[in-house]
Amino acid sequence: MSEDDGLIGAYQLDGQGGGREIAWAEMDALASKENLQWFHFDRNGAEVEPWLREKSGLRPLQVDALLADETRPRVVFMDNGILMTLRGVNLNPGANPEDMVSLRMWIEPTRIFTVRIRRLMAVNDVREKLTQNIGPKSTIDVLRMLAAGLLQRLNPVLEQMNDEIDELENDMVENPNADIRHRLKDLRRQAIALRRYLAPQREALARLYAEDVAWIDKEYRMAFRETADQSARIVEDLDAMRERAAVIQDELTNRTAEHMNRNMYTLSVVAALMLPLGVITGMLGMNVGGMPLSESKHGFPIVMGMLGLIVALQVLIYRRLKWI
Repeated sequence: MSEDDGLIGAYQLDGQGGGREIAWAEMDALASKENLQWFHFDRNGAEVEPWLREKSGLRPLQVDALLADETRPRVVFMDNGILMTLRGVNLNPGANPEDMVSLRMWIEPTRIFTVRIRRLMAVNDVREKLTQNIGPKSTIDVLRMLAAGLLQRLNPVLEQMNDEIDELENDMVENPNADIRHRLKDLRRQAIALRRYLAPQREALARLYAEDVAWIDKEYRMAFRETADQSARIVEDLDAMRERAAVIQDELTNRTAEHMNRNMYTLSVVAALMLPLGVITGMLGMNVGGMPLSESKHGFPIVMGMLGLIVALQVLIYRRLKWI
């Protein structure tokens, strides 16, 4: 088995929570048997597409869906099987969590095929449980555990986003000069990106318990209903974050407008104070005969005193009018 070839893991489930790992050499013989089997592939592997098209027994439409370039969460029921795509947060080193990773699946009563493009921690969690004999007991149980694991891996990301928006709200009061706008932009972008995939994923999970599939027991249908409800609550949390972020954005805009209005008001008052002085000094600066005090040695102090008196009188009037 080599990840370069595209086979991440193949298992023959024992129905009790454990499973035996299958190598490439065994897969051709086991792929069509009635034993419970789980095949997990990397889409970029060189041997994946040829094997799926020629030896898996899947229809071309199903293989095309498993190998599609871009997929949104969805579920399609066909040929006594389920074609499903789910998304999980990208927790790979150096990646952004909102850059959600897709997991494409084809589920039959005795076989499940899962295809990834990038690594998903939730899949590794289920594989680890198989080695501990506490893993899935059936193909639909694999789907249940994967769907629940994807949501579980999302919770720390949501908690971090909630903490970040709490800090933004505190900074609005205590430290308004902090780089709030940049942090707010990143948070809103992250919430929008997560909701883009989680909203249709909620609908896909809801269809799993709403659709009448004979080989899905009531216990699993109820489990999918619970997972769909959890997805709905997550979408509601993301909507609440977006609304809180919008309130912060509005407050930032209002503060900026208020600050600008205050500055403009101050400039207007200063201009109003200087306007009469400008008129008087302009008139005294005219180069015509008969200008008062032009020959007096006390002319400058008298003019300055007069201007100061005018300013004082203006300030008194503005205060009475409550302009300043």
